[in-house]
Amino acid sequence: MLDLIIKNARLTDYDDLVDINVKDGHIHSIDSSENEPKVAQEDIENLAKQTFDAQGHFVCSGFYESHIHLDKACILDRCSIEDGDLNEAVEETGKAKEAFTEADVFARGCKVIEMAIKKGTVGLRTFVETDKKTELRSFEAIKRVRDKYAFAIDIEICAFAQDGLTTEPRTQELLQQALAQGADLIGGCPYKDEHPEQHIEMVFDLAQQYDVDVDFHLDFDLDPEGSSIPKLVEETIKRNYQGRVSIGHVTKLSAMDKAKRLEIAALLKLAKITLTVLPATDIYLNGRDYEALIPRGMVNANELAEMGLTTTISSNNILNAFTPYGDASLLRMANMYANIAQLSKDSEISDVFAMVTKNAADLLSQASEIKVGAPATLVVVETKDAVSAVRTVAQVLAGFKNGRQTFANAAATICYE
Repeated sequence: MLDLIIKNARLTDYDDLVDINVKDGHIHSIDSSENEPKVAQEDIENLAKQTFDAQGHFVCSGFYESHIHLDKACILDRCSIEDGDLNEAVEETGKAKEAFTEADVFARGCKVIEMAIKKGTVGLRTFVETDKKTELRSFEAIKRVRDKYAFAIDIEICAFAQDGLTTEPRTQELLQQALAQGADLIGGCPYKDEHPEQHIEMVFDLAQQYDVDVDFHLDFDLDPEGSSIPKLVEETIKRNYQGRVSIGHVTKLSAMDKAKRLEIAALLKLAKITLTVLPATDIYLNGRDYEALIPRGMVNANELAEMGLTTTISSNNILNAFTPYGDASLLRMANMYANIAQLSKDSEISDVFAMVTKNAADLLSQASEIKVGAPATLVVVETKDAVSAVRTVAQVLAGFKNGRQTFANAAATICYE
């Protein structure tokens, strides 16, 4: 007996609707719904423990949040926002962090994870700040969140030095403790350190010590000069870390002329560094010193993808001073990015969809292809295909992880007289 049949599903690269048959948490077979003989409901119930009728809607492998901060989400009511810039966001969040308790971080983390699950997210990388303001309280809380929701979502934890490292020996100690106690990778923030190049070296030292990947917040301003990318590429290659490094924001690239931008992008490609664009935060915080023709302040990831770079799109923050809005919907984030980047072609929108699915899944070392033998982690979206999902910010209807249903959202209906 099968564990699950998802009937009448619409898959990419299939002309007909299909039935996805699941056994032991994996896809057992994919059969054409239209060519299969009609089977009575009672006979279907004898074939599988559970059936779900996708009703012709699009089914994908789910969405992957490649860069988010669960520990400082949903603290907007604790922050005073006047200038709306990066320095204020860091300062206000720093004040709030001092009062973080493990229970507080756990509750807020759970709130955002439940948002994400209901929006179809099946994998996530969260940064967790480990410094003298929070010690390991946030880290312990997010580990509990990871365990609680493992049935629905895979969570990676990145031990993160937000407020500097070179002059903060306690931060280095806490990063080491977190890495020894279950953190999956390490993150750095060179632009908030007095010695950014040394900061990069120290993060790599810890990464090598614990054999983990690296994810940096990098070049978060609109000054085309002074990029940390050359140093990052140098260290990546020197330490044989090609393919193990990712970076977020990198809004400096959007301020460079095309020749310089492509030159820097070629360095990233050489070192096989993945770049994550964070539309909501990048747009909200950048360009506030302009009175007219305010710049977009966001990298066009499609341009970089055309050069062969791996690019992803992610939410970054939810309801705090860095991003005072958010619902953890990666389809909404993809749509926002596509609007800002002025994309219109189906091929371009298809690439955007990949940035919140396949590309991000690859970064998190997760399988994302729907095929026989693959994990039955699937999401049903109320639309016909990937492109229309992004264009319309389509409703996510249901999700399954390893063949088990994890959430359901009722489809909206029109109530005629």
